[in-house]
Amino acid sequence: MSSGVLEASLDFLNRLQPFALLVMRLVLGAIMIAHGYHKVWGGFHHHMDSVGSLGLPKWLAYLSAGTEFFGGIAIVLGLFTRFFAAAFIIEMAVAIWKVHFKNGLMGNGGYEFPLALATIAFGLMCFGGGPWGATFGKSGGWKAR
Repeated sequence: MSSGVLEASLDFLNRLQPFALLVMRLVLGAIMIAHGYHKVWGGFHHHMDSVGSLGLPKWLAYLSAGTEFFGGIAIVLGLFTRFFAAAFIIEMAVAIWKVHFKNGLMGNGGYEFPLALATIAFGLMCFGGGPWGATFGKSGGWKAR
């Protein structure tokens, strides 16, 4: 089968692009909400101490917890998707640098998972959240072909 025939037979997948963006948004948002929930509601002082033990200013714990929990909610709803996706990329980059890198890619506590989250966030930052969400402006970055 030539590449042109294969490409033509898989062309129907282009119609799923808006749905793919929605799935990416929902998965990333749900994971970030889950990670941020205990930091915002009940474990904030522990999170603040953890951030401080990494050699970072403790006040960054407010930014981290808020980005994860409230940013996750915003991503699920499709609000400011590109902004929060960029914030997640920064947060995951810091997490990889300060916590996970020393454990390797696949080791216990490695950076495989935060790297995957940052990659999903990068896709959402580049393409927007898709047409399904409470976006402002046009369609959240996705344009029909």
